[in-house]
Amino acid sequence: MGVFSYIALVIVFLVSTLSMVAFAGTNLYQDIDITWGDGRGKIVNNGQLITLSLDRESGSGFQSKNQFLYAKIDTQIKLVPGNSAGTVTAYYLRSEGLSWDELDFEFLGNLSDEPYIVHTNVYTQGKGEREQQFYLWFDPTKDFHTYSIHWSPVHAVFYVDGKPIREFKNLEGAGVPYPKNQPMRLYSSLWNADDWATRGGLVKTDWSQAPFDASFRNFRANSCVWSNGVSSCNSNTSDNAWLSQQLDSRSQKRLKWVQKNYMIYNYCTDTKRFPQALPVECTVRTKS
Repeated sequence: MGVFSYIALVIVFLVSTLSMVAFAGTNLYQDIDITWGDGRGKIVNNGQLITLSLDRESGSGFQSKNQFLYAKIDTQIKLVPGNSAGTVTAYYLRSEGLSWDELDFEFLGNLSDEPYIVHTNVYTQGKGEREQQFYLWFDPTKDFHTYSIHWSPVHAVFYVDGKPIREFKNLEGAGVPYPKNQPMRLYSSLWNADDWATRGGLVKTDWSQAPFDASFRNFRANSCVWSNGVSSCNSNTSDNAWLSQQLDSRSQKRLKWVQKNYMIYNYCTDTKRFPQALPVECTVRTKS
């Protein structure tokens, strides 16, 4: 290959790669909008950090400027420390409209020295009720940890520090709706949910501890940006291999390890909630 041909190939590679990167942790002012909170949400440190705050009057939140139709999004989050009971830090992808799709992380605060609960849910066409909950194997308030949502035509996977904790497969062939037609935007918020969040609402928010604060940094997105009805991804390029990638054997072992040791609720085993029959996706057998 000649020098000029090689340079041209490199340029094509860089352009195609950049077309998929929605934000890469450089300057959050370019990629994120603070959407509510009357000044309680802020982008600071020259665009390197977002802080959300909650007090008795209001919480706060932000959203991505871009919409995506498939994305691998990683975010480092430091959750509310101390007595965080009643608070919820939400981090999720969601489409617009009444029949929306959503892939949802919610971090449910707790009393001091008691563990956070990581609440996940999947909505398709406005229907959720697919909750799975976990404890974490570390204190999420002491330092930043990476929480990821990888959404492709194959599956949606929730990760914590690179370990998969939940996989929702595309089982449309078995009649299970899957989020694939509605572009979604990234959202995050810190808000008061003491009517349900901590022990079903038994533990209320202690406002003497306010303001409550959570921090976000190092956003990374390998994504298909959706604009004017067109995706930035070209399915014919090797750069988009992640769109068809399955969990490998190592990831499957990690998933089983997390679910065996840290899962505390799984809708797929809740026969009291679903006395007639468990949801279809809970019983379909698929090849690994």
